[in-house]
Amino acid sequence: MTTKESVLACLEQNRGRPLSGEALAEKLGLSRTAVWKAIKDLQKQGHAICPAQGRGYILQPESNVLSEQGIRRWLKTDVPPMIVAQEITSTNTTARELAAKGAAHGTLVIADRQTGGRGRRGRSFASPAGTGLYLSMIVRSQLPMEQVVLVTSAAAVAVCRAVEEVTGKQLSIKWVNDLFYGGKKCCGILTEAAADMESGGLDHLVVGIGLNLLPPKDGWPQELREIAGSIFEQGEPVDRCRLAAAIIEKLLEACALLPDTGFMQEYRRRNLVPGRDIYIVQNGSRRPAHAQAITNDGHLLVRLADGTPEELSFGEVSIRF
Repeated sequence: MTTKESVLACLEQNRGRPLSGEALAEKLGLSRTAVWKAIKDLQKQGHAICPAQGRGYILQPESNVLSEQGIRRWLKTDVPPMIVAQEITSTNTTARELAAKGAAHGTLVIADRQTGGRGRRGRSFASPAGTGLYLSMIVRSQLPMEQVVLVTSAAAVAVCRAVEEVTGKQLSIKWVNDLFYGGKKCCGILTEAAADMESGGLDHLVVGIGLNLLPPKDGWPQELREIAGSIFEQGEPVDRCRLAAAIIEKLLEACALLPDTGFMQEYRRRNLVPGRDIYIVQNGSRRPAHAQAITNDGHLLVRLADGTPEELSFGEVSIRF
């Protein structure tokens, strides 16, 4: 760790309590000047570190800058390496590059802001700074390619569980990869698979999660105002590091249990789609149907307007209320 990272780790471990510059210097084997410079750099990055009237420095409880040290403070177990960036083009793109170089299962890329966030089918994903949580995890699994959709379903349940555990708020799922709160989309999940060219099986997956925690200060872009929402309102306290840690642990737990589909009962319970009249938007076509059920494989069972049953394993569903 760098000097700045080491100082931040100590402050995170004592968040809300004063630490003297002398104690920090002695613990880390640094000079008082080096500690002071690190504190100044951290303050410039937005960490709410205040002097404590002769008692040193305090990292304020409400400080909400994403950092590896802040996230690891909440993790109950060690996890593989993580990259936490204030700005990145796309967490999924970076994670895919790391996976291609052999990065381990569970490796994480997390950002405060994405300049080129992506959703399904190449759509852009709005990722403003300070309002969301953008996280991608490398998953190495022996799942056959036809069961990859289970990873997306498991990730949706993992995020719901993490949000409920940390905030008490309950999210709903829209088949196959969107989460809703208050009737609006607050989270998208993008799972990208890479094949092993020798075996033809799965080499790795990258699971990307984009979670809207607060509305943008200037409001949502015009094209998203009727669609996008957030879990919190402006002014509500949000501990993004704690929430990130909970999502990481829930996602690792969920992936470790695959291909067991015990989580699908909860996936169905939280799902908005079954029982609804919907449109199936697929390959440029738009067909009305009635959604009936979701199978343990994550497929959607529907009945078309002419009464024909159909089982969907991919595609996009637009709910018709």
